[in-house]
Amino acid sequence: MNYLYLVIPVVLFLLLGIRIVRPTQRGLIERLGKYHNLASPGFHWIIPVIDRLFMVNVTEQMVDAEPQEIITNDNLNASVDAQVYFRVKADEESVKGSIYNVNNYKWQIVNLARTTLRNIIGTLTLKSANSERGKINTELYRTLHNETQSWGIEIVRTELKEIDPPSDVQETMNKVVKAENEKIAAIDSATAAETVADGVKRAKIKEAEGYKQSKILHAEGEAEAIKLVNEAADKYFIGNAQLLRKLEALEASLGNNAKIVIPTGTELVNIIGEMAGIVPLEMKQKGKQG
Repeated sequence: MNYLYLVIPVVLFLLLGIRIVRPTQRGLIERLGKYHNLASPGFHWIIPVIDRLFMVNVTEQMVDAEPQEIITNDNLNASVDAQVYFRVKADEESVKGSIYNVNNYKWQIVNLARTTLRNIIGTLTLKSANSERGKINTELYRTLHNETQSWGIEIVRTELKEIDPPSDVQETMNKVVKAENEKIAAIDSATAAETVADGVKRAKIKEAEGYKQSKILHAEGEAEAIKLVNEAADKYFIGNAQLLRKLEALEASLGNNAKIVIPTGTELVNIIGEMAGIVPLEMKQKGKQG
């Protein structure tokens, strides 16, 4: 029984010194107020009362810079908010720096981000601040990265959440944007109407050109036909014009019951006979003799 009085305190003493460090953490062990060693993930035992273990989260974390009113270069108030993503580096010196070189690094990052945003946006107009968000993010990241080097912290990225103007300014800006959009729509509509009118005009021109071309082709066809007729007349009726004239004179005389003496054996007699279906006597005799 006497041993129990000794064993129980010893067991309690040992249990009180057990510490477990998770993979997402690193520990700093202090002995009698002085840094002793780094506690990596796993099982650790410290001397109760004499030793203390401070846990440090080494995963990526985010802090919100919280919305603040900033006066821009054109004397307008803008509500600005940003987020900062960071992590404590896992090596021993960085973990020590996050505890011994800065008091409450999260709170310090928030205030440094707020001050930096005021300095950056204060030199910009509200319009340029909204259009140059990437530039603001870059400058904010650079400043935080440089200022936190001794804190054992790595700034992963910064995100500018919002740059909101006052409600009356926002309403005016919306009206300007709406007017610009309506102007662009009107220009597009006029351009479309002009394009349609130009298309109709071109179609009319094409139609007129087609009609003109058909008329030209038709006239050329008629001219060609007349030319062919004239060529045929010149070819097949050349030398017969005088004979035709004689027939016309004969027809006129017979119509007036005039008497005309036609020499026997002339070509005119043969033509008249053929027209009347009469064969001349000499041709009949020659046929009989044959």
